[in-house]
Amino acid sequence: MKTSKENHDRFLTVLLHAVFFLSGIMTVLIGQVLPILAKRFDLNDLQSGYFFPAQLAGSLLGTLLTNWFGKYGRLVQASAIGSGLMAAGILILNSGSYEIVLVGFFVNGLGIGLTLPAINILVLERNPLRSAAALSFLNFFWGMGAIVSKPFVDATAVGTDLFLTAVLLAAPLLICAVCMAFAPARVESRPPAKPETGEPDLTPIWSTRIAWAIAGFNFIHVGFESGIGGWLTTYTDRVQGGMAVHWISPTLLFFLFFVIGRGIAPAFFKYVNENQMLLLSLLIILAGLAITLTASSVLLLSIGAAICGFGSSSIFPTNVSRFSKTFGADAMRRATPFFICGTLGSTVITWLIGFLSNRTGSLRSGMLVLVFSVCFLLAFQLAIMFRPFRAGESRPS
Repeated sequence: MKTSKENHDRFLTVLLHAVFFLSGIMTVLIGQVLPILAKRFDLNDLQSGYFFPAQLAGSLLGTLLTNWFGKYGRLVQASAIGSGLMAAGILILNSGSYEIVLVGFFVNGLGIGLTLPAINILVLERNPLRSAAALSFLNFFWGMGAIVSKPFVDATAVGTDLFLTAVLLAAPLLICAVCMAFAPARVESRPPAKPETGEPDLTPIWSTRIAWAIAGFNFIHVGFESGIGGWLTTYTDRVQGGMAVHWISPTLLFFLFFVIGRGIAPAFFKYVNENQMLLLSLLIILAGLAITLTASSVLLLSIGAAICGFGSSSIFPTNVSRFSKTFGADAMRRATPFFICGTLGSTVITWLIGFLSNRTGSLRSGMLVLVFSVCFLLAFQLAIMFRPFRAGESRPS
C-alpha cells in the first residue's frame, strides 16, 4: 500500500508535467495571437514586435526570481505563482487597450520565467539517478504544448476575440496553481552543491572566454528559435494562400519536427560528436531557411519550416551538454548568465525582425535576420572548435 508521501510525490509529478505542457502553449502563444492582435489594434510590424520584449522582459525577471525561491527551497511555490501569473497574463490579453495587452505579455513572461526553470530543477533533483531521461520526458511535454498551440488558437479564437482561448488556458493553470500552493513542504528538498564535501565549487567559470563564447552561442540560437517561432505564423499569412492554412500549418510543422528531432537526436550521437552535430544542425537550418524565405506557396514554406524545426531540435541541449562537459556537472548551478543570454537573445532578435520589416515594408526582409543569426552561429561554432586551449582546460567533444 502506498504511503501518503508517495501519493503526494506522484500527484506533484503529474502536476509538474501538466504545467510544463501548458507552459509550452503559453511560451509560443505570442506568435499565434500576433496576427489577431495586429488586426485588433491595427498595428504595423514594429508595434507588433514590442509584444516580444514585453514577454521576454517578464521572463528575464522571473528567471532571476527563481534563484531566490530556489535558495530558500520554495521552487514548488515559484511554480504555483508562475502558473497563476500565466493565467492572469492570458486573461489580460482580452483587453481593448494596446498598452494593457503589453502588460499582459509581461505578466505571462514573468510566469514563464518562474515556472520553466523551477520545474526543470525540481524534476532534476527528484530524479538524481535518471536525470537525463526525466528531463527529456519533461521537455517532451513542453514540446507537445508548443505543437498544439497554433491549432488550439485557430479552434478557439473568434475573429479578434480571444476570450474562449484565454478561459480554456487560464482555468487549468489556476487549478494547478492552487494544487501546488497546498503541496506539503516536505516534497521539496535541496541537495548540497557539492555532496562529497558539502562545499561549493568556486571554479571561476565566468572569467573564461569559452564560457562567454558558449553563452554567446546560446544568445543567438535561442534568439533564432524565438524569432522563427514568433514570426512564422504572421509570415505564413503573407504568403499566397497562407490564410487558408489552419490545422497543418508551417508553425505546427516547425514545432512538430522540433519535437521529433529531439526524440531521434540521441541516435546520431553514435556516429558524430557534439561539435559535428552542431555544425550539421546549423547547415540543416540554413537549407530550411533557404526554402522558407524563397517560398512562393504555403506548401514550400511548410517544407522549409519542417526542416528548420528538425535542424533546431538538438542545438540547445547539445550546447548545454557542451557547457556541462567543459566546466563539470555541477556547473549548471552557476549557469545563470548562460540562460539570461538566451532570454536577451530572444528579445533582441524577435524585436529586430519587426523593426526591419517595418522599415523596409517587407517581413521577408525582416526574416533575413534569421539567416544572419545562423551565419553568426556557424562562425561561433568554428571559433569554439578551433580555439587555442590553455593547459588543464578540457575540450568539449
